[in-house]
Amino acid sequence: MAGKVTELRARFDEVSDLAATSIAEKWSTWNSQREGKIAEWMEVRDYLFATSTSTTSNSGLPWKNSTTVPKLCQIRDNLHSNYISALFPNDNWLEWKGYSQEDSIRTKKEAITAYMANKTREPDFRNTVSQLVYDYIDYGNVFFDVGYEDNHFVNDQGEYVQGYVGPVIKRISPYDIVFNPIASSFTKSPKIVREIITLGELKQLAESNEDWAIAAAKTEVMRTSSGGYSKEDYHKAAGFAVDGFGDLKEYYGTEYVEVMTFEGDYFDPDTRELHANQVIVVIDRSITVSMKKIDNWLGKSLKGHAGWRLRTDNLYAMGPLDNLVGLQYRLDHLENLKADAQDLSVHPPLKIKGDVEDFDWGPNAEIYIPGDGDVMELGQNLGGVISANNEIDRLMVLMEEMAGAPKQAMGIRTPGEKTAFEVQSLDNAAGRIFQEKTVNFELNCLEPALNGMLAEGRRNLDGVDAARVMDDDLGVETFISITKDDISAAGKLRPIGARHFAQQAQLLQNLNQTFSGPLGAKVAPHFSGKELAKLVEDSLQIGQLGIVRPNVAVFEQQETQQMMNSAQEEGEVQDAVPPPGAE
Repeated sequence: MAGKVTELRARFDEVSDLAATSIAEKWSTWNSQREGKIAEWMEVRDYLFATSTSTTSNSGLPWKNSTTVPKLCQIRDNLHSNYISALFPNDNWLEWKGYSQEDSIRTKKEAITAYMANKTREPDFRNTVSQLVYDYIDYGNVFFDVGYEDNHFVNDQGEYVQGYVGPVIKRISPYDIVFNPIASSFTKSPKIVREIITLGELKQLAESNEDWAIAAAKTEVMRTSSGGYSKEDYHKAAGFAVDGFGDLKEYYGTEYVEVMTFEGDYFDPDTRELHANQVIVVIDRSITVSMKKIDNWLGKSLKGHAGWRLRTDNLYAMGPLDNLVGLQYRLDHLENLKADAQDLSVHPPLKIKGDVEDFDWGPNAEIYIPGDGDVMELGQNLGGVISANNEIDRLMVLMEEMAGAPKQAMGIRTPGEKTAFEVQSLDNAAGRIFQEKTVNFELNCLEPALNGMLAEGRRNLDGVDAARVMDDDLGVETFISITKDDISAAGKLRPIGARHFAQQAQLLQNLNQTFSGPLGAKVAPHFSGKELAKLVEDSLQIGQLGIVRPNVAVFEQQETQQMMNSAQEEGEVQDAVPPPGAE
């Protein structure tokens, strides 16, 4: 045994290196530190997708019924639909803010917004953002990265088929990324992302990259020799396991390869040097594929993080559903308690006294009772069922409010007569938590992701890209050609969907209220009718219809009057002409 362990350790030392093993150890440390958080995520997930209490923590209750009320799932769906509607209320949810006069000129602004608007119209972008919003709700933590894809290909006939070419946003599962949770910020913390690929995918990478070819050869050595050693040999020679595969021997026996990507500042224990902004790729927790400086336009990691309810001194945030699990447990408890009580009232237990012959309990049943025997139903008091119904209704309302999803967002009106202004004011006040969480997602997820996409677009754009724009004067769609110089500027892309949506609705309501009162008559001469028309057009999202144009009503009224005059003159002429046969 000792000889095999020594032999295996020597073979392992030939292919492994200190950088790879230290990164693997750091993954294990940070991942084990968040085991409690992962357990919370899994409990929430179990309730979200449960079809009965048998798969949740309610499974230990003694009730015969096992119904689960999908309240958490309904809150999740409600939040997701409202977040998406607020983030993308119309096509004008994106704007460019230059840092200088040169970077803010009209042509530069139009080129950048047109380029990014076209890239974000792709279905994959909306689908990925939708998944990120689900992470925001389910886990309370959103992790994302930015990359660049070129999906064109040549078919069997030799024809060039155009696919999507441009920057993309990528979702990172909260289970597949670790970092230092007590760092001052996610940006400053080193981070490790884990991915599982197949041996076939590894071979494809090896064919196009020399670093991957060398790493693939090393892992092939370990895999081909794994059959000659036992589990105990691996435990003694390489004392670590691979998540999801058990021990190292089982991992080498599969067709999968674990890839870890480290980004951040790395201290080399061999040379005692600090390497800033490094990206290190590791496979098998033992082999370093590559180690180089982060190469992108911004010169830093493009990975980002947004949290729903931030904690102090801990970067792992809470989600809107985390502290509602207890209420969901209570909800299912009451529902099944009530159901059991109703079952007992409809089919109550029987008290049998004396020696009674066997019988089938049911309609028209005949029971033979000799001597002093007796059969009696044990009646149930249903007063508790009514109380349980009231408590269930109260819990459902409470859970909606605690999640920051007021009932007004679902289209349900609160009791009492109200004016239109009162309804708008109450809706804005009741939805402040929802609005704040939506803006938080915009600022900490969408904004850095979009600017990272623009940076990747600048770095990788060769030649000319076409972007579709709307000609405001003609009201038709046209295409413009965009080069790298057109989208190279100092500034920031800002998603303003949720902020624009809430602010415009409130502004339009306030203006309507002002002009309806005596104050409106005094200030009306000082307001521009054309600018107010643009404001209404923007607020009602009707710009694409071409309804609002300067003084268009005047010209249309003039045209209508001319046609009326012509019709009147034609009628007078016809009246002046005598009918045929008249003298």
